[in-house]
Amino acid sequence: MDPERFDELVGEALDELPAELLAAMDNVVVLVESRHPEDPELLGLYEGVALTDRTSDYGGVLPDRITLYRDALVAMCADEDELRDEVAITVVHEIAHHFGIDEATLHRLGWA
Repeated sequence: MDPERFDELVGEALDELPAELLAAMDNVVVLVESRHPEDPELLGLYEGVALTDRTSDYGGVLPDRITLYRDALVAMCADEDELRDEVAITVVHEIAHHFGIDEATLHRLGWA
């Protein structure tokens, strides 16, 4: 899959999120890279300070980063329909971390 089409799938996944959820996101950017350099099987990664951990001292910082790893996601999917679903799941999973939801909770809710 070419990078432009993958970016479109990410955009579609973000467009499907409820407007209230998108409006509540603060100082975060969604990026796409080919693979994580240390863990090539990693599908996505949230790096930053979760909204639930921010205090009144939070400010003047670079945006949190949600990174989706295109090649890892493409490699695990048999076709574009499966990839679309997996991209959507990964987007929700990483955004959940931005809202302070931990891995155990995501596993329990079926978003892992």
